[in-house]
Amino acid sequence: MTRKTYQVIVRGKFAPLDEEQRAALLSRADEHDVFGARFTEEGTVTYERSLLTFTFRCVVPATEEDEEAAVIGRAEALAASAVRGLGADHRELTSVSTDLDSIKIRRRGR
Repeated sequence: MTRKTYQVIVRGKFAPLDEEQRAALLSRADEHDVFGARFTEEGTVTYERSLLTFTFRCVVPATEEDEEAAVIGRAEALAASAVRGLGADHRELTSVSTDLDSIKIRRRGR
């Protein structure tokens, strides 16, 4: 069975936050800035202090039979779980994926 690897970026909006949720997210905002973003199987959440939107980056292993929609579905489920782990909820998820195995690298001639 052939394995594939996808990088997925999930963008979403925070659901309305109460003051306690806002304070908790703001207290950890430095841990979740864009400079800490990594593509890992667990994924990383980044957000700005405005607390309007977030971005989740992850790597999703798949088989050749897996449809891209299934890969994106797994990534969005991970993103939702990560945001809930921060004590918030989400809405309006949109995602883009890249099949890393289909990327062709062109080497420049010397």
